[in-house]
Amino acid sequence: MGSVKDLKILKNPTFEKPGEGIFTFSNRYSIFDWGGMPDHIDHKGKSIALLGAYFFEKLDELGISNHYMGLMENGDAKNLSELNNPSKVMKVKLLRVITPKFENNQYDYNIYSQNLKGNFLIPLEIIYRNVLPEGSSVFKRLNESEIIPEDLGLKNPPVPNQKLKKPLIDFSTKLEVTDRYLRPLEAQEISSLSEEELDELKDVTTIINKMISQEFSKIGLKNEDGKIEFGYGPKRQLMVVDVLGTLDECRFTFNDLPVSKEITRMYYRDTEWHCATEEAKKKDRINWKDNCALQPKPLPPKLKNLISQVYCSCTNEITGKEWFKDVMSLKEILKDIKGEIPCDK
Repeated sequence: MGSVKDLKILKNPTFEKPGEGIFTFSNRYSIFDWGGMPDHIDHKGKSIALLGAYFFEKLDELGISNHYMGLMENGDAKNLSELNNPSKVMKVKLLRVITPKFENNQYDYNIYSQNLKGNFLIPLEIIYRNVLPEGSSVFKRLNESEIIPEDLGLKNPPVPNQKLKKPLIDFSTKLEVTDRYLRPLEAQEISSLSEEELDELKDVTTIINKMISQEFSKIGLKNEDGKIEFGYGPKRQLMVVDVLGTLDECRFTFNDLPVSKEITRMYYRDTEWHCATEEAKKKDRINWKDNCALQPKPLPPKLKNLISQVYCSCTNEITGKEWFKDVMSLKEILKDIKGEIPCDK
């Protein structure tokens, strides 16, 4: 069980062949690496599964390899066009997940240098950034000299809310307890990728970013940033895995108002609980959650309902089909949300 979706293994992957599994997308959500938050968002699981399927089928049209096999209905894996009702269950190909050892308070990625060939998850999250909002982690990392502008492909330091002519490609860990940002060279080294393979990751991410941006621009939304996960198939061909293009994987805005999981981040960011998580992470990056002094409180009921409406409406409008009935238009919902969160943060 993951923080927001569950996995049932039907067939284990081997060195030679991918396995098969079932993702069940839940109504849970996670922010700030906490894991499952107190609330469940109605219809979220189905809306994420449908939207994810929509973008996987777009990848198929582009000829980009991925692990999607269809959404389940009456025991069969179906494409969206064949589906009669919303489904939260997706059939996927499975790759080997090779977890780095944790020794002496650090992760050891040496196993990735041992000629793994193919059929495994790359232990990275690849992040594209089209805009750098004021609260972006990029500014904190620059200020603390963790990175320099050249690491991000920039000649000069960026400024808050800068719209980038060329998207930045960023990297973080995938299999550690708490996500850790990486410089490109470190990302390449821990994954034992060649320069050509790293360039391919960047190139495919750029293509996917452009496709997602074009799709969301049709309903008036800006694609500010998002994450993609990859693995290698049996012949070491690059393969998109997990899910992409959803409100959990990307950050979208409409007139600077978030249309994504960022809504919940904005609500919780000024709470005592969030302050407690930050303090706990400073003391112990690995076991911080066990040592956090506070637990998150539930969302206000009105905001929780509006967030559910955002997920449903966005899926309806992007896919062009009314999967969820009696849902307001996205723009109407966002007008109501604006009064429920601190939009100046």
